[in-house]
Amino acid sequence: MLIGSLLILAWLVLLVRYPLRAVPISLGALLMLGLVAGWVLWQEHRERQLLGRLELHLSYAPGPCPAAQPLRVTLRNNSGRALRSLRWDVTAHMPGTRTNLVQNAYDAPIYQGPGDLQSGAQWQSCLPLPPLRAGYRASTLEFQAENLRGRFGDD
Repeated sequence: MLIGSLLILAWLVLLVRYPLRAVPISLGALLMLGLVAGWVLWQEHRERQLLGRLELHLSYAPGPCPAAQPLRVTLRNNSGRALRSLRWDVTAHMPGTRTNLVQNAYDAPIYQGPGDLQSGAQWQSCLPLPPLRAGYRASTLEFQAENLRGRFGDD
């Protein structure tokens, strides 16, 4: 913080003392900063669009899944690019409500998808349940994926 304020103070002194040299350099630096900010915003928007094209379904399935991992995950990549990595958070709700019944804990499982999923491909797996609030059974809840964080290839 101190270094940043000293840099701003030095820039203001140079701007007042040598305006003919400092103004064009400052405008050039401002233009470059604007270009970098625009590129970052464009990349984030593109990533949000690609994540929005993924189909991620979670369901409680103790039959086909092992007892320790009863949460069935189905992921379809409709993004047009290869999915390199994907992480998400799981929420659980009673049907018709929006109250999240997942208990936030430090030892909660980390949910992540396959290492590489090509465009148009599908992935299925069984994962452990998140820790639920006391008094709720997983068989009566609906599970959803939220806060998707992913990385796509440059296919």
